[in-house]
Amino acid sequence: MTIKIGDRLPQATFRVMTPEGPAARTTDDLFRGRKVVLVAVPGAFTPTCDRNHLPGYVQRADEIKAAGIDAILVTSVNDVFVLKAWSQAAGADGKVEFLSDGNADFAKAIGLAFDGSGFGLGTRSQRYSMIVEDGVVKALNVEDVPSKADVSSAENLLKQLGEGQQAN
Repeated sequence: MTIKIGDRLPQATFRVMTPEGPAARTTDDLFRGRKVVLVAVPGAFTPTCDRNHLPGYVQRADEIKAAGIDAILVTSVNDVFVLKAWSQAAGADGKVEFLSDGNADFAKAIGLAFDGSGFGLGTRSQRYSMIVEDGVVKALNVEDVPSKADVSSAENLLKQLGEGQQAN
C-alpha cells in the first residue's frame, strides 16, 4: 500500500555519512519533532536526478528553510559512500542531507519502490518529494515517470509551502 497524506512514516533505518564514517539513523532520529522535506530519487549521478532534480534543492535550500523547514533530506537506493560523493560533487554539503536506503527497505515500506532491473538498476525508489511534520506526511508529490522532475521539484515544493497546499 502506498503512503498517503496523513500517514505516519514507518520505522526504518537509513545510513548517513558522518565525520566518523557511516552511521545508522532511524526515522525517529530524522523526523521526530521536526518539519522536514524528504526528496527521493531513483539514483545518485543519474541524468535527471543529477541535472534536474537535486540542483533545485541545493540552490533553493535557504528559501525552503526560510519557509519553516528544519531540514532537506534526499534519499536514494545507493550506498552511503556514493551519496557522500554525490553530495560533494553537487555542492550540497551543509544544505541537503543524504540518506542511503541501500536495500530499498524504506522505499518498499512506503509503497514507492519500482523495479528498474530492465535497465540494470534493480529495485529503486520512485521520484517524489514530501513534507513531513513530526513523522506525519503533510504533502506528497510523486512523479508519474521516473525521468521527470516536475511535481517533485524544489520550485513546486516552494509553491506548496507558500500557498499551504497539500499534494499533487
